[in-house]
Amino acid sequence: MALFTFKLPDIGEGISAAEIVTWHVQAGDRVEEDQPIADMMTDKATVEMESPVTGTILRLAGEVGDQVAIGAMLVEIETEGEGEAVAPPPPEEVIEAETPGEQSIESVAAGEPDDRQELAKSADPDDPPPHVLASPAVRARAKDLGVDLSQVKPAGDRVRHSDLDTFLLYGAGQGYRPAGASSPRRADEQVKVIGLRRRIAENMAASKRHIPHFTYVEEIDVTELERLREQLNASRGDRPKLTVLPLLIVAICRSLPDFPMLNARYDDEAGVVTRHGAVHMGIAAQTDAGLMVPVIRDAQDRNVWQLAAEIARLAEAARAGRAKVEELSGSTLTLTSLGPLGGMVTTPVINRPEVAIIGPNRIVERPVFRGKEIVAAKLMNLSISCDHRVVDGWDAANFVQAVRKLLESPVLLFAD
Repeated sequence: MALFTFKLPDIGEGISAAEIVTWHVQAGDRVEEDQPIADMMTDKATVEMESPVTGTILRLAGEVGDQVAIGAMLVEIETEGEGEAVAPPPPEEVIEAETPGEQSIESVAAGEPDDRQELAKSADPDDPPPHVLASPAVRARAKDLGVDLSQVKPAGDRVRHSDLDTFLLYGAGQGYRPAGASSPRRADEQVKVIGLRRRIAENMAASKRHIPHFTYVEEIDVTELERLREQLNASRGDRPKLTVLPLLIVAICRSLPDFPMLNARYDDEAGVVTRHGAVHMGIAAQTDAGLMVPVIRDAQDRNVWQLAAEIARLAEAARAGRAKVEELSGSTLTLTSLGPLGGMVTTPVINRPEVAIIGPNRIVERPVFRGKEIVAAKLMNLSISCDHRVVDGWDAANFVQAVRKLLESPVLLFAD
């Protein structure tokens, strides 16, 4: 027998430590070579660690939520062959790691919310039978509500929250029931802030602490833009359906050369602002766990159809948990949208170290004056939050007016 110490390897991004978000093993478990042992989070990406040897787990580095330094012990494994010669660890209490449930992701302009592809069987005998396809979050909710998932008819290939909502509303042939008529009250619970949620908390706190934000909002008449979008979609063939976002990204990219201070990153410790030539557009996406920002590389070189396809691809990658580290970092400007829930005005928080973030709001139809006539128009408010250390209000306002001009005369989006 020998003792093998598996140390956390350098997993990129120049990080010094990673956070434990899931343990796949416990002390006393036997593991095979290449078997997953832990999920480690670095910034906004999760990396799966695999065992390099076959043996028995003796000790874990900590519990879910703990930080492990690069090069420090992650697990100790007793092997049958020759291993690293180290002294046996002192006896200590083994803390069973709590494995957080998988979350679902709702991406900007990606359609309806969806659960992540990770569908797991529950070890709890009270949980629904394993042949019912549902995410751990749906299974846990069904268990809390006392719902047998085998009685829930899914709209797709697996039971989702929307299917559960429909079942609760109409209830197994019992007809319509008022919401909450027989729903049990949820007990208070304490949720440990770990993983992505903790990263978001740290990043947003740092952004508000370090960056003096200001927000500028302008109303834009998108009547012609919407008419053009409908015409393009009518003849799109097998290309992805256009939302407003690809057209807005084109307008932003065409306007940025005159406002280079907006497509920038500010290293406030070094006192250096880097104005980027290429536009790496971050697209903020909301998940149950929190915000993710997939990045469209070189957005200025893509047409509306290519942008639509890339938005769809990144949305699917995020939804399925397949987004790569490089697809979640390196943005130079971020676009955040709540789609139909966009409200009238938003004051988005800057994705530090960027210096600006743009937020389109919901499109509404209202009467407006055109000369002496009152006509129906489709209007959208566009918000921009900027770092006042780098961007002046005059520049932000003029940039939005440039974008507005393109959106209100969308033929200019395609003019050389």
